Amino acid sequence: MQATATVLVYSDNSATREQVRLAAGRRPAADVPPVRFVECATLPAVLKELEHGGIDACVLDGETAPIGGMGVCRQLKDEIFQCPPVLLLMGRPQDAWLATWSRADAAVTLPVEPVEFAGALAALLRPRKPATA
Repeated sequence: MQATATVLVYSDNSATREQVRLAAGRRPAADVPPVRFVECATLPAVLKELEHGGIDACVLDGETAPIGGMGVCRQLKDEIFQCPPVLLLMGRPQDAWLATWSRADAAVTLPVEPVEFAGALAALLRPRKPATA
């Protein structure tokens, strides 16, 4: 298991970024590494961090303005080679179809519910098994 997992959090709302940090805690599950957060409030900051590499998962706020997390997710999936898995924060459960459109790997609703969020983030941080033919 790696020493730490780096999680990028994109939201223009500092309170939402704080909710994410508090819900995940230092380690969202016993079988994943402790997490370190990189916070971004703008799309250019997100792209810069992903360009540097080392991001293990992204948490994107779908309610961010002017560029929401759903559109950012779709852009990342189109443009970033081996894009890290993305957990999307949605304003309403009815927006699940938009999370599918954005190609998010997982989605939870706002406000962040700690148990649900930590479980979804931990699932994205677990090592993926290679597909067999």
